[in-house]
Amino acid sequence: METIGAYEAKTHLPKLLERVIKGERITITKHGVPVAVLQPPESLRKAEPKQIIAELRNFRAKHCLNGLSIREMIEEGRP
Repeated sequence: METIGAYEAKTHLPKLLERVIKGERITITKHGVPVAVLQPPESLRKAEPKQIIAELRNFRAKHCLNGLSIREMIEEGRP
């Protein structure tokens, strides 16, 4: 994680935001003391593929279709 001074952060905010969008975390300091962290929100953070697969398997284990196919559900109008 990079550290940047408050004045420089103010001056280069658009560039810093572009870096944050790409997943970087940047600490902003004032007189050498950390005062803020720029980081992407949870929804924009990239998850590891293994974590996503594990979550999908967990979801499938808890939810069953009770013998229905996805096609049958679509024809019934279920999402």
